[in-house]
Amino acid sequence: MSPSPALRRAAVREWGPLFTAVRQRLGVRGVRALALTLTAVALTAAIQVTQNQAWGYGPVRSLGAVRAEDPLPLALLRTPLSLFVPALDLPVWGALAQILLVFGVAEVCLGRWRTLAVAYGATLAGTLYARIGVALGPGTFLGLPASDAQVVDTGPSAAVVGLAVYVCHQRRAWFTGALVVLAMVVEVLVKDNLAGREHLAAIAAVLVVCGVRDWRGRRRGGQDRGGQDWRPGGSGTRSGAPPMRSWNFRRGPAQRTSWW
Repeated sequence: MSPSPALRRAAVREWGPLFTAVRQRLGVRGVRALALTLTAVALTAAIQVTQNQAWGYGPVRSLGAVRAEDPLPLALLRTPLSLFVPALDLPVWGALAQILLVFGVAEVCLGRWRTLAVAYGATLAGTLYARIGVALGPGTFLGLPASDAQVVDTGPSAAVVGLAVYVCHQRRAWFTGALVVLAMVVEVLVKDNLAGREHLAAIAAVLVVCGVRDWRGRRRGGQDRGGQDWRPGGSGTRSGAPPMRSWNFRRGPAQRTSWW
């Protein structure tokens, strides 16, 4: 049974721009567009194998396990690797599938370095929240019990959640983004633990970044419009000079586009 025309149109509005961007850029660059994603998947799998060995558990904990009780400089040094340290009590295939899908879409749509920046920022937000929550104590709204200071922070999941929300915002996939946020809220309501709260902290940090970028875009657009003369017969600029033509209108295939 085929979906109704209304459902099909809704799906195209929600995922059409995202699907088109992924298809076009993969068609141009091929597997090279997923270099970061494939590296992340391989690194996560290698760390999972290593930490399940008697000789490897200690080194992985020393290099990539972040706890709220750790000194902050040490935690910051461990945070980059912590993105790829999966939880021992969860099946690793779930983490690998999430990284492959979300990191892959983000890398294609955002570029390699912005994907890394958003992933690291989301993970760092969760790490810093854990410290703040423990300091506040369990009697406050955002507080955490003192025992959570000894719990290892969430691994790649905070980065995955943050990237998913960021990409949905960038590509205007509002329904999908809202579902991700709702799922994380339900997770905390059903099982209130450190990982779930760190996911919400990652989402909050990403939404702040998205809000600032939107505000800057609107402000920049308002300034651009403010410098033009829109009166009938006006020249288009206050100086009377002909309007400048942006290079964006002459972008050729060899020109580099900005990923930011």
